Amino acid sequence: MSNLTHHQALIHVMVTMSAVDRSMGDAELAKMGDAIKTLPVFSGYNTDNLVEDVAACSIILQDEDGLDQIIQNAIKALPEHLHQTAYALAVDVAAADLHVEQTELRLLQLLRQQMNIDRLACAAIEHGAKARFQVL
Repeated sequence: MSNLTHHQALIHVMVTMSAVDRSMGDAELAKMGDAIKTLPVFSGYNTDNLVEDVAACSIILQDEDGLDQIIQNAIKALPEHLHQTAYALAVDVAAADLHVEQTELRLLQLLRQQMNIDRLACAAIEHGAKARFQVL
């Protein structure tokens, strides 16, 4: 599936981040659901398609080069100004369970590099997530 909508591309990025450590926890799924329900970038998205869009992503991820396909599909589907949005969504999903695995850090690095996101912008996004996900 290479002709994704921007909604599907963002969902694929979030699902991939959640799945990259081999477990999709409740906190990550809740964070994805909250993002889809509340963020303006998902305005107009028909949530009736969510199960189908997640399943399509899962199928791609089963391919040997599935991770690269997801990233390349997202780059093709997203206007450049939404690359930082995709990165921010990935960071939030990674942080949702309050523990970021090495595999998640590697995916963030790949997104940062392949989407050509400025290091300062990435640092700001990551710092914001750290502030939002602090616990006592």
